[in-house]
Amino acid sequence: MSTTPGGSKRNSSVAHIEEDESSEHIHSEHVSDHVLPESELPTGLKRHDSLDIESAKIRGHHGHHDTKDWGVILRLAFQSIGVVYGDIGTSPLYVYSSTFTDGIKHEDDILGVLSLIFYTITIIPVLKYVVIVLRANDNGDGGTFALYSKLCRYAKVGLIPSEQPEDREVSNFQLELPGKRNTISSKVKKSLEQSNFAKFALLFAAMLGTSMVIGDGILTPSISVLSAVSGLKEATDTMTEGRIVIISVIILITLFMVQRFGTDRVGYSFAPIICVWFALIGGIGVFNFIKFDPSVAKAINPKYIIDYFKRNGKDGWISLGGVVLAITGTEAMFADLGHFTVKSIQISMGCVVYPALITAYSGQASWLRKHQGLVADTFYKSAPDALYWPVFVVAVMAAIIASQAMISGTFSIIKQSLSLGCFPRVQVLHTSDKYEGQVYIPEMNYLLMIGCVLVTVSFRTTENIGHAYGIAVIFAETLTSGFMVVIMLVIWKTNILLVLLFVLVISSTEYIYLSAVLYKFGEGGYLPFSFAVVLMFIMCTWNYVYRAKYNYELDHKVSREAIKDIVVDSNIRRMGGLAIFYSELAHGIPPIFKHYVDNVPALHSVIVFVSIKSLPISRVAPEERFLFRRVKPNELYVFRCVVRYGYTDVRNEKESFEKILVENLKNFIQYDYGTEPQQGRIGDDDVAKLDQAWRTGIVHLVGENEIVSKPRSSIGKKFLIDYAYNFMKRNLKQSYNVFEIPHEKMLKVGMTYEL
Repeated sequence: MSTTPGGSKRNSSVAHIEEDESSEHIHSEHVSDHVLPESELPTGLKRHDSLDIESAKIRGHHGHHDTKDWGVILRLAFQSIGVVYGDIGTSPLYVYSSTFTDGIKHEDDILGVLSLIFYTITIIPVLKYVVIVLRANDNGDGGTFALYSKLCRYAKVGLIPSEQPEDREVSNFQLELPGKRNTISSKVKKSLEQSNFAKFALLFAAMLGTSMVIGDGILTPSISVLSAVSGLKEATDTMTEGRIVIISVIILITLFMVQRFGTDRVGYSFAPIICVWFALIGGIGVFNFIKFDPSVAKAINPKYIIDYFKRNGKDGWISLGGVVLAITGTEAMFADLGHFTVKSIQISMGCVVYPALITAYSGQASWLRKHQGLVADTFYKSAPDALYWPVFVVAVMAAIIASQAMISGTFSIIKQSLSLGCFPRVQVLHTSDKYEGQVYIPEMNYLLMIGCVLVTVSFRTTENIGHAYGIAVIFAETLTSGFMVVIMLVIWKTNILLVLLFVLVISSTEYIYLSAVLYKFGEGGYLPFSFAVVLMFIMCTWNYVYRAKYNYELDHKVSREAIKDIVVDSNIRRMGGLAIFYSELAHGIPPIFKHYVDNVPALHSVIVFVSIKSLPISRVAPEERFLFRRVKPNELYVFRCVVRYGYTDVRNEKESFEKILVENLKNFIQYDYGTEPQQGRIGDDDVAKLDQAWRTGIVHLVGENEIVSKPRSSIGKKFLIDYAYNFMKRNLKQSYNVFEIPHEKMLKVGMTYEL
C-alpha cells in the first residue's frame, strides 16, 4: 500500500464490534454483495463480516462536487480554464505545421484539414468527454484509474483478495445504478468475474493508460515550450534552431527545479493567463477570418474531408498524425475533474475553450489560403505584427502552464498507482495545506526532467516530437473508450444499440487516428512505446510480487487460536507499553508476528495489529477510516485495526498517526462498553490501561521482508523476483519511510518469504 496514515477527526464515529469466532475465516468473496443496514437486522443476529462491523451511516464528504450553487460552479469554471486547458489550448501553435509537413499541395486541402479539425474537436473532446465520459466520474474524480476503481467496486475484478463486506458501507462506496435489469449487463459482469484473463486485461489496461499519461508528461513540456520559443525566429534572423533548443532546455530545467517548492492548485493564478491566451488566439482568428477568406466557413461540410482523402490518398491518411494534435490534453478534462465539477468543466469548454479553438483554427486556415508557402510557421506569421511580442510572451507562459499541469497530473497518477500496488514505493510529498491533490515526487521529477531535456535535444523540432506526442495522446484516449464501453454495458446498463453507436462514431474515429500515428513509428513514434515498455515492466514486476507476497501472507496468517496461545504463554514475558504491528494483510494476523515472538519472547501490555488498506474509491471520510476488532478474551488487550484510504486521500500532517490511532481506539473501547453502566466502568478501566501503555512507551514494528524465489522456480521468475524486484526495493523508499514512522520508535523485523 502506498498511502500513509492520518487524516482522522478527534471525535470520529466508532464502529461497534464484537468478536465472532466464525467470522474471521470467511473471506468477502464468499459473502453476499448486499449487506443489510443495522435497522433491518433481526435482534441478536450478527452479520458475518470479516470484521463483524456495524458501521455508522454518515453523509459523504464530496466537497463541491455535488454543489448546485451557480456562483460556485461559475467560479470553478473560471478556475478550470487555468488548470485543464493549457495543453489543448496551446495546440494551435503547431497543428497546421505538423499536418502539412511537405507543404500544401492543393488550396482546398486547407478546407479538408480545417473540416477534420472541426469534427475531431467536436466528436472527441465535446461529444465523448464533455457529454459522456464526465458522467463516469468516481465520486467526482476522473481518469483511467477512476474508471478501473469503479469497475472493481461493482464487479469483483480486483486481483488482491483484500475486499471486506463492510467496505461497501463506506458512504461513497455505493454506486448509483439504474433500477432496470439487463441480461447483457449480467452476462458481461459474470464473464468478467469468472475470467482471470479479463481481470488481468483490465489491470493491464489501467497500467498501460498510466504509462501513456506519464509519457505525455514528458512530451507535453517538450513540444509546448519548444513550439512557443520557436517564435523568436520571427524577431531576429540570428535565432538559429540550436539556440531555440538551448533556450527551451533552460526553461524546462527551471520548470522542473521549482517543482520542489510546490504549486498550489493554480485556478486563480493561471486562469487569467490562459483566458488572455484564448482571447488572443480567438481574436486573431476572427481578424484573419474576416480579413483573408471568410469562405473557409464552408469547411463545416464534411464533403471537404472526403475530397481531401480522394486527392491525397495515403498521404492524407498519414497527415492525420498532425490533425490529432488538435485534441492533445483532452484526457486532462477528465483526469483533473476531481478539483472541479462536471458542470464547471462543461461550461468552460462550451463557452470559452471550444469557440476560441474553432475560431483560432478557422482564422489560421483563412490566412493559409493566401500564404500557402508559410505553413511551417503558421502560428506566429498569422498574428498581426503589432501583436507579436504580446502573443510570444503569453504563448511561452501558456506553454509553461500546460507543462505544469501535465507534470502535476503525472505526480497524481503515480500516487494513485501506488495505492493499487502497481508502482514501487516512492516518496510522496504533499506541498499544499490548502489544496489536497498537490503532491511532489522527487524521484519522478528528476526522471521527467531528464526525459524532457533528452527529447528536446534529440528531436529538436515540433514536427519530430509531434510523431511521438500523437501516439501518447490517442493511445490513452482509446484505452478510456475501452473502459467506457465496459462501464456502459456493466454499470450503466446502456442499450446495446447506443453502445454500438459509441463504438462506431467515437472509438472508430480514434482507431483511425491511432493507425495514422503508428505509421510514423520509426520517426519518433517509438518514443512513447519505449517509455511505456520500461514503465510497464516496472509496474508489472512490482504488482506481480506485491500480489504474490499478499497471497503468501494470506496463506500463512496466524490463527486466532495461535495468538491466544502466544499471549497467555507463561514463557513469553509481558512488559509495559504499546506495540503496533504494521501489515498490508486485511484478513488476519501476518506470519511475521509469530516470527517475532519466536525470536523475541516478550510482548507489550497492549498490542495493535494495523493494516493499511486502499479502497477502490477516491476518498474515505475520516469518520469511516478506522475499523477495530478486539481479540477475545478482553484480558489479552490485543486489537486488530484496518485503516482505510481512498486513492486520492492524503495523510494529516498536523497529528502523528500513533496519536490518531490511540484516540480512535479509545473511542472504540468506550463505545464497545458504553451500553451498561457497569460495562462503562470496565471500559474506563481499559481506556486507562491503554493510556498507561501509551505513556510507558510505544514501539512500531515493521516487517523487513526479504523476498526470494523458490529454489525450483523458473528462470523468468527468478529474474523478476531476485533481481528486478529486489533492485527496485533496494533503491526506493521502504514502508517505514512511507508510513512516516519515527525512527527512534521503530523496530524492523526481518523474515524471508519464498514465493
